[in-house]
Amino acid sequence: MKEILLAKSAGFCYGVRRAVRMAEEAAAVCSSCVMLGPIIHNAHVVEDLVRKGVRRIGCPDEVSEGETVIIRSHGEAKDVLEVLEGRGGRVVNSTCPRVLKIQQLVHRAEEEGRIPLIIGDPGHPEVLGVAGWCSRALIFPSPETIENWLAEDASRTQLPLTVVSQTTCTQKLFEICTEILKKECTNLKIFDTICDATYKRQSEAAQIAARVDAIIVVGDRQSANTRHLTEICSGICPVVFQIERADELPLQDLKRYGTVGLTAGASTPARIIKEVYTTMSEETIMAGGTEDFAKMLEESFKTLNTGDKVTGIVTAITPTEIQVDLGTKQAGYIPVSELSDDSSVKPEDIVKVGDEIETYVVRVNDVEGYATLSKKRLDTVKMWENIETAKEEKTTLEGIVTEENKGGIVVSVKGIRVFVPASQSGLPRNAEMSELLKQKVQLRITEVNRARRRVVGSIRAVQYEARQAAAEAIWNEIEPGKRYTGTVKSLTSYGAFVDIGGVDGMVHISELSWSRIKHPSEVVSVGDQVEVYVISVDKEKHKISLGLKDRSVDPWDKFIATYHVGDVAEVKVVKLMTFGAFAEVIPGVDGLIHISQIADRRIDKPADVLSEGQAVEAKIIAIDEENKKISLSIRALLQGGADEAETSEEEE
Repeated sequence: MKEILLAKSAGFCYGVRRAVRMAEEAAAVCSSCVMLGPIIHNAHVVEDLVRKGVRRIGCPDEVSEGETVIIRSHGEAKDVLEVLEGRGGRVVNSTCPRVLKIQQLVHRAEEEGRIPLIIGDPGHPEVLGVAGWCSRALIFPSPETIENWLAEDASRTQLPLTVVSQTTCTQKLFEICTEILKKECTNLKIFDTICDATYKRQSEAAQIAARVDAIIVVGDRQSANTRHLTEICSGICPVVFQIERADELPLQDLKRYGTVGLTAGASTPARIIKEVYTTMSEETIMAGGTEDFAKMLEESFKTLNTGDKVTGIVTAITPTEIQVDLGTKQAGYIPVSELSDDSSVKPEDIVKVGDEIETYVVRVNDVEGYATLSKKRLDTVKMWENIETAKEEKTTLEGIVTEENKGGIVVSVKGIRVFVPASQSGLPRNAEMSELLKQKVQLRITEVNRARRRVVGSIRAVQYEARQAAAEAIWNEIEPGKRYTGTVKSLTSYGAFVDIGGVDGMVHISELSWSRIKHPSEVVSVGDQVEVYVISVDKEKHKISLGLKDRSVDPWDKFIATYHVGDVAEVKVVKLMTFGAFAEVIPGVDGLIHISQIADRRIDKPADVLSEGQAVEAKIIAIDEENKKISLSIRALLQGGADEAETSEEEE
């Protein structure tokens, strides 16, 4: 291989990423969790969740009392959700918002007396779940099956059909199927419900496949979107390999090709894509590197001795030990007790799989082929040297506050006791030193006497420099879109001021919440820790505009998944204008009630009928998805106004 082309959109889509995040969060806070079917079609992700304590089940009957049930991204049938909710347990519905919309479309179609027709794989859980939102659904996997169904009975062309598709359906298949239906059927409603992310991945895969000699498609073999990518690539590139992980790469075969493409399905984790890409890259770089291989082989036969300092790669982390590849015939492991002098620290907080780690050989057992290692002992030996160097070079060290004594506190820095006087603790005068116990702190070494094993440090010096450096760094690097964790310093009638690390920014009242609020205190209080993002910056005037409301949860998506044209919603009037009234449909989404749609009679101004804060029922008569605009009508619900509103709706 001379070159690797990686698809930009490869990996998790929004719906998959959202589902995995929700499952991980549920596992972290719930004592007992189950997932009803695999959360996504990727065995590695499912296995990882199982290791985190999420039990996998196949049906609602397997749910035990008190267990939290996670609904997979593909969704479930309506009756399944009703059974789970009826039992009173907690349900975490991680169904993709796109799939939720399709479920609502077929449910609404049946209520209107129409027959839902789904283009997709009849055995796919997403399709089965969508079909479960109506009593009767027609499912067709191909154009041929639609043609055969229509040919069996000529009267079927007159049926009222609402057409949707599986989110991972290819655009080509959907277009062919809908063209047949348009040609033969007389009462159709067609909704293109293919996920934008799916279409983008398929387009990119096709473009790359046309430019390469061979292409790798990474993804679970049960994943529909991965299979479709493979089908698309196979129609363009003569050599296509579908694999699930790096160890399945056909490296010998790939050596024959100059340019190789790499793409991945929407349910493939980034770490697996990275492993595959890294393996391919290393093969490209090391092609013909026989001397390097010989050197690595020689290294593998090295022997270890007690007292050696060795460097290895972390290969696995368990609750009791850390396994390390030392590149020798002995397997190395570090007992958790030999990892750190701080017993409260978890192994995964210190090291991660793939990290390079330096250790001290405690014992070698050649008979059983392993070596016991210690990171803690090596750290202590090296720390005295580092302490003296840190004092000379005025570098910052980190430690844990272990005790309070007369005049100050003691900080353990990699096993070395460092005394910090109360005046250098960084706390206000007369504050309780006990506040710092068991806290992780940063400090500067001010005095070292190795003979007496005495070390003195200052936390205050680090805090001062950190504040200055943080403020300078923020002004140098700050730009719209960046996120910060800050502290609410003060509130005004028009917003809240937040300290984002030595620099204050202002969150306008309109950026605190999707809902309209009258005062910032409805959302935040002084002293609160908040996550904010930068909206705009004026470095000359030293002004920063911040936002707080969660942009990852778009109220418009919630509205689209919940409401459709013709629905009636209870709305709240939020603003009166000369031409009409704006009303909140859901927090963050407003619609316009034009003055002509407020009453069944002519009125001079909206205030003659409505007032701000008033709750009224209104009919949704138009939705402009592209511009995110909604038209509402009260008149359509009043006697004599319905016919006109319906006419207006049809014109839209």
